[in-house]
Amino acid sequence: MSRFAPILLLLSAMSQAAYAETATDTPPPGPIPHGHKNIAIAPAGTYTLDPNHLGIIARVSHLGFSRSIFRFERGSATLSWDPKAPARATLRATVETDSITTNVAGFAVELASAKYLNAALYPQATFVSSAFHQRDATHGTVEGTFTLMGKSVPATFKVALIGAGPFYGHDVIGVHAETAINPTDFGLSPVFDEPIELVIDSEFDRAP
Repeated sequence: MSRFAPILLLLSAMSQAAYAETATDTPPPGPIPHGHKNIAIAPAGTYTLDPNHLGIIARVSHLGFSRSIFRFERGSATLSWDPKAPARATLRATVETDSITTNVAGFAVELASAKYLNAALYPQATFVSSAFHQRDATHGTVEGTFTLMGKSVPATFKVALIGAGPFYGHDVIGVHAETAINPTDFGLSPVFDEPIELVIDSEFDRAP
């Protein structure tokens, strides 16, 4: 045996141990499951938002020059779903307004302040559905009430199914949703003089 073999074996063991500590969600062996374009295969039940697969983006006009991208890092939601009665689905979603981030250094703190979102007084924005309308196998709309900074207005999200099906012991529904809000409806600063586009990508999980 080479004199370097013990060192190599030790390094290999250390690497495997480090991997074991970080790979806490290693999938079992076998085919990797993929989502299907068929919402009907998602069984009935209550689904909760997966925070690890969530993107909440606000596309805001930068004084007519371009679109600034604001991202919200924390949100939660529950979806009640029955494939035999999609119209009776319900959704309740919450976003933490102080979780906003931007590309501009320090601007997120200003956006969360009383000058803009006033997150200290209004820590959450919410959406509560009132109606689901299925357009085809993978598209529909969700109507409801959107509340921001203490003011509530009707809102309609266009929703597209990205994929559904079982995933390592969980049932998953993944969707893409878009809407636009009028900043003046919520008393936002007049610097926001055009509709704000909200774009959401998310996965909902149902444990068996």
